[in-house]
Amino acid sequence: MLYEVRTLSSDNLISEHRVDAVDEDDVRRKMAACGLHTTAISPAKPALLNTFNSRQGQGKQLSVVLFSQELLALLRAGLSIVECLEALIEKESNANNRSVISRLLDGLREGKRFSSVLGEQADLFPPLYVGIIRAAEGTSDLPRSLERYINYQQRIDAVRSKIISASIYPIILFIVGGTVSLFLIAYVVPRFAQVYKGAGRNLPWMSQLLLDWGQFAASHTSTMISTIAISLLIGTIVIRHLLNTGAITRGIQNLPGIGERIRTYELSRLYLTLGMLLEGGIAIVPAMHTVQGIVSNNIQRALLIATSEIQSGTPLSTAFERNHLTTSISLRMLRVGERSGEMGQMLTQSAEFYDGEISRWIDRFTRMFEPLLMAAIGLIVGTIVVLLYMPIFDLAGSLS
Repeated sequence: MLYEVRTLSSDNLISEHRVDAVDEDDVRRKMAACGLHTTAISPAKPALLNTFNSRQGQGKQLSVVLFSQELLALLRAGLSIVECLEALIEKESNANNRSVISRLLDGLREGKRFSSVLGEQADLFPPLYVGIIRAAEGTSDLPRSLERYINYQQRIDAVRSKIISASIYPIILFIVGGTVSLFLIAYVVPRFAQVYKGAGRNLPWMSQLLLDWGQFAASHTSTMISTIAISLLIGTIVIRHLLNTGAITRGIQNLPGIGERIRTYELSRLYLTLGMLLEGGIAIVPAMHTVQGIVSNNIQRALLIATSEIQSGTPLSTAFERNHLTTSISLRMLRVGERSGEMGQMLTQSAEFYDGEISRWIDRFTRMFEPLLMAAIGLIVGTIVVLLYMPIFDLAGSLS
């Protein structure tokens, strides 16, 4: 964050500076290191051009996965954590990212733990990441913990990317089909209406209805465009509100077939996160508290109850089963993990099993849904074309 700072030097000269720091205490430390006494601090108020440039500079935020991959490579090369950060600063071209790494390096030079300086920038480094780094400091195995987080994030991103990729083609089909339909109704249909207007024949009622609608669309084009734009804006606001309240998620979860897959995906993410934390040396109760922020509200409530039961001495598999946080397969694997003492590994394997099941279901659903969507769009466009030419067919039949 940028601050405007007024300072007093040793020879009583007042000067003003713009400083990028975590908070006001960090500003005072930086000014003291320069031999200046801080007299006033206020958040910077950049001009319009500075604001634009600042947003451009902040547009590319530090990627935690990429940062972890580079840090892991340097640690395995034998560098200390301070040397790794110094090397990352030297190669970083983005000013915002360089500032972030500089604050980490300054914190380490002040004697702070690496997890503490990461936690000071909670807007960039999530609690999950800070937690595994804190656990690694206790076991002196930072490279292994970084590798676990990288693998975890890549698996999460792989499932998310598969869902996004599967939705791109249907969205494009829907947009193209809607655009073609609007073009036919707003441009082509009114011109056919002008041709049929002087024919002096009674048109089929469905064709007449389509022509009337086309003429209305042609004469009120601006009104229709405004209505569609306002409807999209209102729809976006309503959808965001429903997403924030969780109403859409609850509604989708009640759909047959789809709801069960969403629950499986949420459980898979829960198992994968808990498994990574347990394998990183974090105890089960702190791990369950850490994972609270990445699951849905329904899973959160069940997880809170399960956590209190585990603190009372209930086995993990029993607490999860009582609160509907298992399936028949994952319950068996959790019990095996309790007997073998490899609970983290069993949770990770459960997540891997369900990730594969979700991927196969996405493939099957995409293969079924895309042809149905294409058929529906083709049926709409074909119906418009047939209704336009139906009077011509009727005229040709009467002539014959």
